[in-house]
Amino acid sequence: MSSPCDLAPSNIHAIAPYQPGKPITELAREMGLAPESIIKLASNENPLGVSPKAYEAMQDALQDIARYPDGNSFALRDCVCRKFAVNPGQLVFGNGSNDILELAARAFLAPGTEAVYSQHAFAVYALVTQATGAQGVVVPARDFGHDLPAMLAAITDKTRVVFIANPNNPTGTLLGKAELRDFLSKVPSSVLVVLDEAYDEYLSAEYKSEAIGWLAEFDNLLISRTLSKAYGLAGLRVGFGLASTAIADLMNRVRQPFNVNSVAQAAAVAALEDEAFVERSRALNQAGMVQITRGLEQLGLSYIPSYGNFVSFKVSEAGAVYQKLLQNGVIVRPVAAYEMPDYLRVSIGLFEENARFLQVLGEILNKG
Repeated sequence: MSSPCDLAPSNIHAIAPYQPGKPITELAREMGLAPESIIKLASNENPLGVSPKAYEAMQDALQDIARYPDGNSFALRDCVCRKFAVNPGQLVFGNGSNDILELAARAFLAPGTEAVYSQHAFAVYALVTQATGAQGVVVPARDFGHDLPAMLAAITDKTRVVFIANPNNPTGTLLGKAELRDFLSKVPSSVLVVLDEAYDEYLSAEYKSEAIGWLAEFDNLLISRTLSKAYGLAGLRVGFGLASTAIADLMNRVRQPFNVNSVAQAAAVAALEDEAFVERSRALNQAGMVQITRGLEQLGLSYIPSYGNFVSFKVSEAGAVYQKLLQNGVIVRPVAAYEMPDYLRVSIGLFEENARFLQVLGEILNKG
């Protein structure tokens, strides 16, 4: 006798679920460690926590959680429009930027179509593509980053979406603005280019994206942003997409009506307006990146220069080193699933967290 699972589409059966960073509570249970003794540098979270202004806005929003949230995110929409100089109809809001990526896939992909993305790029691109029954086309990376000429060559009449992460996760590589704009000018206008800028807030001024200004020129461009990283709202899950009104309209047709909760909306407005907090987060990240990379160099380890709030480093027997770090209460991220079996990724934390990571890693390596 068959079951509903037997009749589920084969593309759903083929999906390997996304594996998030190990939670502190889970490691505490597994290793018998005190939760307060564990440091988590696995999920690219903001070590400063949340903006005080956003925290206050959350407390106020709790008074009204018996009511449904604003399905059109009016206050948040108005805030984003003012901050980024876009029109209300150009916006799509999501339960994190992952939701934006999924909405793009649902709106533009179907069985018989293709999505193009790079080797070593964010795992969710493959997941949302598979979920629609479309075919993923993986283009080999160049120096751990996107090979845009090769990605352009991979576009066929079946291609509907191209996913690009800039900076890329988990490698931290960054495409030059001129290179990226040239790529956009050559992509067929019928192909949606999803530019995932989850880590843009960590970039210094000379590297920061100018893509929002390109929206008027490229009707096939979708920019994805998140408040989970520099803005410190990972636990609330709120992100947004910026695109032409036509693209935003199609994505909003498949969006769940209340996909961004009221607490998240209130916190997002306050976080977007707290530029001082974002600047502190950026400064801490820059200092921590120097601390981590210099420490890796002193340990004789190579790493991929990163423009995000994390760095991937090469280490022999990466899987075993990862387990030993866990045993010592330090959580980093294995990236073997990204075809990087000899690498681990560490998020930039507070000074003392970075120091402990380097100390424990050094002890592990010295013990052999």
